[in-house]
Amino acid sequence: MTDKIREKLQNLRAEADNAIQRADEAEAQNKKYEQLLLEKDQEITSLQHKLGVLDGELEKAEGKVTEYKSVQEEGEHSKTTNEALIRKIQLLEEELDAAEKNVKETVEKLRQVDVKAEHFERQVSRLEQERDAIEKKLEDEHNKFLKSKQELDDLASTLEGL
Repeated sequence: MTDKIREKLQNLRAEADNAIQRADEAEAQNKKYEQLLLEKDQEITSLQHKLGVLDGELEKAEGKVTEYKSVQEEGEHSKTTNEALIRKIQLLEEELDAAEKNVKETVEKLRQVDVKAEHFERQVSRLEQERDAIEKKLEDEHNKFLKSKQELDDLASTLEGL
């Protein structure tokens, strides 16, 4: 009978060890996602700064376009310069569009990482609850074992008295 209890205890210990290992792996995965999230936050900040710089450049270029339009009547040279600035604005707008698209994609990836992180946090929580339940069950089994051992000792001493 004690062999069965020992076997159950070993099984419970193995289950507890497996649960702890899964929890450790989940925590490691969570840390990895937190690092990825931090990197994405830094990338977003960098892209937002670049977007601000591009907006500033775009405003400057738009100001120059307005200025060149008023001077356009002065001659063909001004017209050529104006066309070059318009091309530059278009390129800047394309860069701005590409940067905005990149920011949107990064924000979407960040959202997905957040969802995954929440999922893993729930898994960690669930595993911790399972571990706590297993530890309680192990403690109960240990108490039963001690009680059975005490009864066996009492029976042995009674038998010796006969």
